[in-house]
Parts: sequence; C-alpha cells; structure tokens
Amino acid sequence: MLAMWLIGGLLIWLAIKKDFEPALLLPMGFGAILVNLPLPGVIGENGIVQWLFQKGIASSEAFPLLLFVGIGAMIDFGPLLSNPRMLLFGGAAQFGIFLTVVFAVLLGFPLKDAMSIGVIGAADGPTSILVSQVLKSGYMGAIAVAAYSYMALVPIIQPTAIRLVTTKRERMIRMPYNPKSVSKTTKILFPIIVTLIAGLIAPDSVSLVGFLMFGNLIRECGRLESLSQTAQGPLANLITIFLGITIAFQMQADKFLTFGTLIVMALGLFAFVFDTIGGVVFAKILNLFLPEGKKINPMVGGAGISAFPMSARVIQKMALKEDNQNHLLMHAVGANVAGQIGSVVAGGIILSLARKWGMM
Repeated sequence: MLAMWLIGGLLIWLAIKKDFEPALLLPMGFGAILVNLPLPGVIGENGIVQWLFQKGIASSEAFPLLLFVGIGAMIDFGPLLSNPRMLLFGGAAQFGIFLTVVFAVLLGFPLKDAMSIGVIGAADGPTSILVSQVLKSGYMGAIAVAAYSYMALVPIIQPTAIRLVTTKRERMIRMPYNPKSVSKTTKILFPIIVTLIAGLIAPDSVSLVGFLMFGNLIRECGRLESLSQTAQGPLANLITIFLGITIAFQMQADKFLTFGTLIVMALGLFAFVFDTIGGVVFAKILNLFLPEGKKINPMVGGAGISAFPMSARVIQKMALKEDNQNHLLMHAVGANVAGQIGSVVAGGIILSLARKWGMM
C-alpha cells in the first residue's frame, strides 16, 4: 500500500514538475493513491472507480474509443496526403510491436499478455488500453503506465535510438518540401476510404480506425466547426480525465506490485525503441534504391510512431542540430500522422490474430 502511494506520488510529480503527459499521469497517480487506501470507498460493489472501469472500459471500451474521436478531430492529414509515401513509415514503425510479442512469448508470457505488451510500442495509450482490455491481460495497469510514460519520454528515447542506427551524414540529408495541393474533396474522402479499407483488411481494427476517422471527418467536412472544436477540446479533455483515474483501478497493489510489472515496463521500452529503429532502418533500405538528390533522411522514418506531434518535433530539432538549414518538420509530420493510422491498424491486426487463435 505504501509503495503504491509512492508510485502515485511519483506519477503526480512527473506530471507537475517534469510536464510528462500531465493530463493522464496526474489522474493516474492520484487514482493509484485513491484505490490503495486501507478501506477505499471507490472500489467494490458501490465504488465509483470500479463502476467507471466496468462501464467505461471493461464492458464497451467506450473511454479509449471516444478519445479517438477527439484525436481524429485534432489531426490534419494534409501533410500526409500531399506526400503519400510517408504512409509507408506509419507501417514500418510498428515493427517493434511484433518483435516484442515474440520476445515476450520467449520470456514465458502467455500469448494474450505478450500481444498486449507489444502494443506499448505503438506509442498510443488508448490503443494499448483497448487491446489489453479486450484480451483480458493481467498487466493492464502496467501497460497503461508504460505507454503514457514512454510517450512522455519521446524527446529522450527517440534521439538515442536514432543515433544508434544512423551516421551524421545520414542525419544531414536534406529533403526539399514541395507539397502538392490537397483538395477539400480528398480530405473528406480520405477518412471514409481508410475506414472501408481497414474494415475489410483488419475487421477488428474498425472500431479504432472508425472512431479516429469519424473525428477527422467532423474536422474536414467544413460544416461542423462547433462539433469539431468540442471534440478537440471539451470531449477529449473530459474523457482524458476519466480515463486516467479509471485505469488506476488496475493499479491496486496486489495486481501491480509484481515482478511481471517490471518486465512489462522493460519490454515496453524495448518495443518503443525498436518501433523507432524499424522506421529508421526502413528509410535506409529505401535509400539503397533511390538516386542522389531523392534520398530520404532516415530520421523521418523514426517519426512513424503514433506520438503526435512530439515525435515530429524531435526529428526537426535533431535535423537542425546537425544542419541549421535542414528543415524536416513537414516530412516528419506526414510520417507522424501516418503513425496514428499505423498504430490503430496494428492494434486491430493483433486483435484479429487473437480472434483467429481463439483468445477472444
């Protein structure tokens, strides 16, 4: 109990003092203290936190899905649509998810837990929560803490991972930005087409992709500005508050304070690092076939994770550090928003495989 109070206090300190994902780490930290009081009134048959968990996550996954509406309304897919090849990096940067699943199984985790742990690498908290809940993983609390903690640590983790697999010369590659104009019709059709494709290829991703794209359609249709602002602001903020404190239900000491939790945190970091490396290495492979003057700065591949817009900003900062005239922001933004799609599709593929193998 005392240990969980300290963990809760640490999360609150990281949120306030270090500004690490404060909208989620602060509610999670306070919730961790709340559910670990000697006689808590928030869990049990009439406990509000337990009720929120059962209704908002366990029975319907409503909280993470509703949050996707707000996330979709925040995203401008214009940089991706003007440079569609960035979509490749949204797929390549999910490599760490599947590598981690294999590694976790080799370490002795049941397949449903291994799959849930791997999704931490998506750098997408709502997807991690939803997948771990659907698969009934016993490590849901640890997975949520890991997912949001590592998202907050993107400015520390990604530069280290990228430097491990790139040379200074590669990091100095310049990429001129000549965006093609994207019509209003294209922006409106894009979320509809993506939803149709996802529903046909990976049916279990359709709730994730569908709610994300619905939020984006509200943004792009041009007729629902007030609803778009509501989704981006009040809706997203309200769901974030309740999601954070509700996840703390899985942070009760008897569930959270296990050796397995430490391994989950380590595997989550492994997944996160190799997602970044996967995107970078994929860019390096493409460069083998591209002529001089058309090569891709491999760092852009690292932005293919879902941590938007933090990852794109990290890539821009790294590029300017190597060459103060090298502006990669818009390329990185394109890869970064592709990562939003890639992460939810990867989560859907994990669920589809779980269903095929009889775990759902």
